[in-house]
Amino acid sequence: QSFLNCHHVSPYSQNPTQHMAAFNSLRAALVLATLTALAVAQSPSPAPVLLGTAGTFAILTKTGISTVPASVVTGDIGVSPVAAAAMTGFGLIADTLSTFSTSAQVTGKAYAASYVSPTPSKMTTAISDMETAYNDAAGRTTPDAKKVNLNAGLISGTTFTAGVYKWGTDVMFSSDIYLSGDANSIFILQTSGNVVAGSGAKVILQADSSGGSTPLASNIVWQVAGFLDAGTTSHLEGVFLVKTNAAFKTGSSLNGRILAQTACTLDASTITQPSN
Repeated sequence: QSFLNCHHVSPYSQNPTQHMAAFNSLRAALVLATLTALAVAQSPSPAPVLLGTAGTFAILTKTGISTVPASVVTGDIGVSPVAAAAMTGFGLIADTLSTFSTSAQVTGKAYAASYVSPTPSKMTTAISDMETAYNDAAGRTTPDAKKVNLNAGLISGTTFTAGVYKWGTDVMFSSDIYLSGDANSIFILQTSGNVVAGSGAKVILQADSSGGSTPLASNIVWQVAGFLDAGTTSHLEGVFLVKTNAAFKTGSSLNGRILAQTACTLDASTITQPSN
């Protein structure tokens, strides 16, 4: 008889408000998971590498800058701890206070540790900032395994999107490469070896599928543990943080900066610091 008095009550009819709240919580969790997955898949740009006062120079080195005229440099150049005599081929003319010098090949000023105060302090800080930036760039990690040792360092014809790339080899290209993104895209390209751009090879900046602005040279950082060799008439883009020397062969060019911990050599080359 008690069986006849029983009736079934659906758990979903007991408290509709409670179950609707549970449903909304589940939906929110699914949306969050989807957005997180998309964010990982899109590999957002890393944080920029801060150059400090080193970022006020088109060329900054520790042991010297030489040119086979006539090169064209837009931006300041500087050396430290070596003296101004380590900047050769420029025909430097000291200003009246001997805090900097000028050259017909440089649209900007030339600074050295041997000039009158406050220049030595300025140069010491700039070199320290250069080393800090190098270490920062070298220490970045990449969450994307596809960006580690890409093409074993033979990158001719490759298109890069924003992110951190890492090689344990030399990085070489004999034909054009492409960096695709927008003005907010950050590229960090690390190598434990050298970077060699073949004669006539170019780094080309292009807008991504959104069709907006192109990447900025100031947002492209090459961290090079070895040397940089820019072949004749090659063109590069970005800030090169180079552990040893940077050599620009006849007619080569760069839109960016050379921050080298040994020397930089130019042969009728064009170096233009980024405008932004």
